[in-house]
Amino acid sequence: MDEKTISSESKAFSYGLNVIEGSEPLVAEYIRGELGNQRSQLKLIASENYASPAVLLAMGNWFSDKYAEGTPGHRFYAGCEFVDKVETLACEHAKELFGAHHVYVQPHSGIDANLVAFWSLLAYRVEVPFLESHASKHVNDLTDEDWATLRKAFGEQRMIGMSLDAGGHLTHGFRPNISGKLFDQRSYGVDSETERLDYDAIRNLAEEFRPLVIVAGYSAHPRKVNFAKMREIADSVDASLMVDMAHFAGLVAGKVFTGDFDPIPHAHIVTSTTHKSLRGPRGGIVLSNDSDLAEHIDKGCPMVLGGPLANVMAAKAVAFAEAKTESFRSYAQQVVENANALAEGIEKRGGRLVTGGTDNHLVLVDVRSFGLTGRQAESALEDSGVIVNRNSVPFDPNGAWYTSGIRLGTPALTSVGMDCDDMDDIAEIICSTLEATEPSTTTSGELSKAKFNLSDVIRSDNRTRCAELLDQNPLYPEVGMP
Repeated sequence: MDEKTISSESKAFSYGLNVIEGSEPLVAEYIRGELGNQRSQLKLIASENYASPAVLLAMGNWFSDKYAEGTPGHRFYAGCEFVDKVETLACEHAKELFGAHHVYVQPHSGIDANLVAFWSLLAYRVEVPFLESHASKHVNDLTDEDWATLRKAFGEQRMIGMSLDAGGHLTHGFRPNISGKLFDQRSYGVDSETERLDYDAIRNLAEEFRPLVIVAGYSAHPRKVNFAKMREIADSVDASLMVDMAHFAGLVAGKVFTGDFDPIPHAHIVTSTTHKSLRGPRGGIVLSNDSDLAEHIDKGCPMVLGGPLANVMAAKAVAFAEAKTESFRSYAQQVVENANALAEGIEKRGGRLVTGGTDNHLVLVDVRSFGLTGRQAESALEDSGVIVNRNSVPFDPNGAWYTSGIRLGTPALTSVGMDCDDMDDIAEIICSTLEATEPSTTTSGELSKAKFNLSDVIRSDNRTRCAELLDQNPLYPEVGMP
């Protein structure tokens, strides 16, 4: 190929990999391998996406070399002129994008964003009143005895959040996660018949348990949440409403979720990752329209964070700028349309969908209708070229390891240009694979929950069909094989 016909993106990644190869060839090899894998598989993991070349390139630069604890204009290190500028730019883009008064872009991940939010609420709701009652301005002014009392008060606070099998997340107060060690937590689930949120039941739990924090948001619930109702419940028990919109932030940014279904006007504090449906770099963000919380949010460092990753904040600024465009709004709408087409395609082929469909970017399939566990379905589909993840369904008898479901998401394949017709083809690939998969028998004669049998013919045919779809909708067409 003539040098003039090679895209600037191809040149950038090619040159970069050549430089890496000069230091550690295996790393360059593994990066190329990852691109090859992603180009040869249908990615239907709801929490994954494809960032633009501009976002990817923004992470590999000299910002990586700079320490910058603090906030713009108030750093603990000198020489942060351009870190201040790029962080401020990211915040301004995010404020405009989401309609939030205050934004904090330093969290390294979703769990970091949630920790910043939790501790901001604890600082405002517990620490500040305690300091005022003891005529102190700072925790360092407290006596050892008073400090011990405050520390105990932190650990006595309560939270409610969505149960794991209903689609909640570990960071919403569950014991294996630090959030569960921080709060006394109770879970709300879904109605056993509709598998949807029961707001009256949530209200009853809140009135009985009297939490300081109510967490809304999900990682595997295929329906919208009415945040206006959640705020009413929170206000009725003097709780703070925190929304984790990590999964659906792109649908909020793309103005698909508006009104009662947009968390920003209703929650005291909102957290998110910046990848997933938002299509940015891996990282976190905290937003709020509550001016009383802003100063506490900005103390994320040193409260729970170390030095911010300025290179990732640069990539966040690029992603937020991209998400402000009309093309991103069209993309977000197509994500939801594709999810509906995928759901309909699976249902008409005999699959059972949790809640009977979807309002958002994800589809939750109960694979017991195919006689399988989620683990078997996940592995059989990977063999056929489709990447999903196993997931619990409401009231799951198989637990969180084997599960009874698989979670499918459309953000990534929508990013490469696939449409509703493609989703129907993918539904056929999924269902034909699952129908042809049978559990293996263990040595004791019982059906295995992990091992399975799938004919080589079905596996090969579906891999070919996946390859055809990917050839028609290539990943990073502007980037050759670097």
